Amino acid sequence: MFGLFKSDPSKKLLKQYKAKLEKAMHAQRNGDIRSYSFLTEEAEALKVQLDELKTASTSQ
Repeated sequence: MFGLFKSDPSKKLLKQYKAKLEKAMHAQRNGDIRSYSFLTEEAEALKVQLDELKTASTSQ
């Protein structure tokens, strides 16, 4: 019953992941390939965390 008021950490990670990808896209369009690669790497790390959360929630 009280789980209704808990925030979902996967939603927060997904929002951060999408924001990083969008920043990376803008960096690539502006020709800043170095920033693009760093932002893409950070986004992929967030994706791994998101996948781990999803597998942990499905195994419970």
